[in-house]
Amino acid sequence: MEKELFNEEIMKTNLKKRKVKEKALKIITIIATSIGIIFLVALLIQIFSKGLKNLDWQFLTSYTSSRPAKAGILPAIVGSLYILILTILISVPLGIGTAIYLELYAKPTKLTEFIKLNIQNLAGVPAIVYGILGLGVFVKFFMFGSSILSGALTLSLLVLSPIIISSQEAIKTVPYSFYEGALALGVTKWQAIKGVVIPCAVSNISTGIILALARAIGEASPLIVVGAATFVRFLPQNILDGFTVLPIQIYNWTSRPEVAFQELASSGIIVLLIIVFMFNILAIIIRKKFEKKYD
Repeated sequence: MEKELFNEEIMKTNLKKRKVKEKALKIITIIATSIGIIFLVALLIQIFSKGLKNLDWQFLTSYTSSRPAKAGILPAIVGSLYILILTILISVPLGIGTAIYLELYAKPTKLTEFIKLNIQNLAGVPAIVYGILGLGVFVKFFMFGSSILSGALTLSLLVLSPIIISSQEAIKTVPYSFYEGALALGVTKWQAIKGVVIPCAVSNISTGIILALARAIGEASPLIVVGAATFVRFLPQNILDGFTVLPIQIYNWTSRPEVAFQELASSGIIVLLIIVFMFNILAIIIRKKFEKKYD
């Protein structure tokens, strides 16, 4: 009897300790989250208070200038769209195709595991390393120069690993019985993948792709290494033309001492935030659409 009471007291003591630890962890989590939100709100207030007054149609449709009153962001927007579209065309088919091969075609050998491990490691490589690689391979070796094509290929390398990983995880969420059932009906392996696996995984695949591209559109360091210009007064006509993008244009304005250019940089940040926000909204819409369709 005394032993049972003693055990009961120990259990109550342990339960009290766990509750105290749980409350402490909850408080720490709330404090950490609050600090992040406070700094984010302060940053957004500062950016919007400085940038909204310059954010008009003239700013969006004008070329950059040494005079703040006439400076615009049109070449950076067009250059970013060129880079983004080319990056999608290059990285998305390669990323999804690689994920399908590794998950559904490749045999589980040591070589396959080695490849998967290295793909995961590549996701943590700093962006500037991809810029150095792009400079050596695309700009100098293939002699594409400091062009849109070089920039898009460099960013494709940057986002390829996250796209492959997110596509692999999306394919894993599809029950293997769906795939086996399709094969049992007599269809080919590719028909089963195209008709069953990809439609069921497309919502998660699309979300991963869009979030990876949203990261790419905000990168400046690899494009600076590749040779993107900081001052462009023309619109690119083809993929071998010179270019600039929004992050580089913002960097150029922030590096100037005049207050007017600092305000223009805030306006450019707002435009970039809107584009990234639209990408995230698009990811949510695509996810919801395909989740309802294949629920």
